[in-house]
Amino acid sequence: MCVVRSAAAILAAETRNTDLRKISDTITRLAALRAGPGFQSNGQGHDRLSDLGDFGSNPGALRARIYVPDDLPEAAPLVVVLHGCTQTGAGYDDGSGWSQLADQEGFALLFPEQQRANNPNLCFNWFVPSDTKRNGGEALSIRQMIEAVVVEYGLDRGRILITGLSAGGAMTSVMLACYPEVFAGGAIIAGLPYGSAKTIPEAFDRMRGHGAPSERQLQKALRDASPHKGPWPSISVWHGSTDQTVASCNADAIIAQWRAIHGLDARPTRSETVDGHRRHVWCNAKGQELIEEYRIAGMGHGTPLDTAGDAALGAVGPFMLNVGISSTRHIARFWGVAKPCVERDAKVKPARANNESLAASFARAFSTPKVGVPNVPHSEKRANTPPSQKPDSAAGLRKVIEEALRSAGLMH
Repeated sequence: MCVVRSAAAILAAETRNTDLRKISDTITRLAALRAGPGFQSNGQGHDRLSDLGDFGSNPGALRARIYVPDDLPEAAPLVVVLHGCTQTGAGYDDGSGWSQLADQEGFALLFPEQQRANNPNLCFNWFVPSDTKRNGGEALSIRQMIEAVVVEYGLDRGRILITGLSAGGAMTSVMLACYPEVFAGGAIIAGLPYGSAKTIPEAFDRMRGHGAPSERQLQKALRDASPHKGPWPSISVWHGSTDQTVASCNADAIIAQWRAIHGLDARPTRSETVDGHRRHVWCNAKGQELIEEYRIAGMGHGTPLDTAGDAALGAVGPFMLNVGISSTRHIARFWGVAKPCVERDAKVKPARANNESLAASFARAFSTPKVGVPNVPHSEKRANTPPSQKPDSAAGLRKVIEEALRSAGLMH
């Protein structure tokens, strides 16, 4: 109880302070409070990721990191993973076990990574309007990374998925709203709905569950974020029932926002118990699972893990919580990129993205460098990449990508 009261006191003090601290700073102190004296804000295990080099104008000044299994099959899926505040791509991978699962199931991973120059505590800026609109800021940087890695490794455009925790979960909401044609599915862990905040004070309020826009306003924000007309991505929502950092009512708001876009009833199609936790599912008329929700009883703020047994994935740490269920594995099964373990999963038909042509503004931004923002040097590609697909330089990689865009009628 003293931890909960202390966390609440920190948040209250922040909102009273006329010189309001950045939201990321508060989250860092909450993390230290909960994790104890041994907390390391950017500590991580073994770094399995490589750098993706030149991927476009990068208006959000983000870093791009990737993991590609050596035996990656042709036209493999791509999973985009967005870390939370105080985390790095490698640290979140080590905790969540995504690269372990990629080795087992044969898909590529992209980890967009925040930089301290953008946010001192490495939070994606999910509440900054210039970073959360289609073809601008951090959202466009992530979109450019996706295009670059899909072209470079010949990945399946119909199976691009995205997930994230906390600020990364809120940024996942941004990407699904701004580029719904790109993604077959998304998974939001302890996140917030798109369009819920546009300022730091609003972000604090929404995290506490106060003053949220109405369902109708959130639904309009989602529809207005892009010119897309559907079909829309499937959505997986995970939240701890005792989360004191991001109130669990945000999960309800996310579900309501996406139920409307899918035209689904308020009541779930069915409810069941999975690994001891309740799962609610909303299906369309064809029986296709479009929305799922896991509300983890007694869990605080973080990514749900199962680190025991033969199916164990990830490692416990700050915001990485061993509660007997692997969100990583179950999200991948929901998307259809991991083997099912029960008959119910075998019957699920995963959605595929309905990619539309890129907007002209994206094509221009992709080929226009941002002044003063160098791209991260590219490490050597993995052995499974055919020599004919290995550009000799950043300029070569850009040529390959631009040629692919032109051949698809997406760039002139």
